[in-house]
Amino acid sequence: MAIKYGLGVADKPDSQDICFVPDGNYAAVIEKLHPGSAQPGDIVDQQGNALGRHNGIIHYTIGQRRGLGIGGLTNPIYVVRLDIDLKQVIVGPKDMLATRQVPLKEVNWLGDEPLTSKTEWRIAAKVRSTRPPKDAILRPISETEAVVELMMAEEGVAPGQACVFYDPDSSRVLGGGWITRG
Repeated sequence: MAIKYGLGVADKPDSQDICFVPDGNYAAVIEKLHPGSAQPGDIVDQQGNALGRHNGIIHYTIGQRRGLGIGGLTNPIYVVRLDIDLKQVIVGPKDMLATRQVPLKEVNWLGDEPLTSKTEWRIAAKVRSTRPPKDAILRPISETEAVVELMMAEEGVAPGQACVFYDPDSSRVLGGGWITRG
C-alpha cells in the first residue's frame, strides 16, 4: 500500500498575494492605510490632460498596461505614476517607466563599516523581486537615507517597494531600504 503525501512547504509555489488580509479584501486595507485611494479620479497624461476616469488608484500599479479603459490611442501607454493627493493615475509611454535614480528611506545597512563612512559604495541593487540585481552606486544621505544610482535603467520602480543591496563580488546582503518619491 503506497502512502500519499501532500506538498511540503518547500514544494508549494510562491505566493505573490496579500495572504494576511481578512476575507481577501486588500482594497479595504489599502484604503485604510491611504485614505482616498479608492475614490474615483482622472486618468491623465504626463501634461495633465484628462484621458479618462478610474474607480480608485487602488486598482492600478506602476507599469500596468491592460485594463486602463482608454481606447483610440495610437501608441501603447502604461501607468507611470499614481498621485493619491490628486486622485490621478498618470500614464505615458514605456520609456517613462525607466529610472536610474532610486531614492530610499529607512535604510538598514549591514556592512562592516558605517554607511556614511564613504560618499559612495559600489553595490548590486535589486529593485524588482523577479529580476536579478543590477550594478549600482549607493550614495548615503544620512544613516537612514540614501540614493541608489543604477548603471542601467530599470522599469517599474515604485515608491513603497523594497531595494536590497548586495556585495557585487559575492551574494552577501549589505542592507536595504524602502523606495520613496524622488
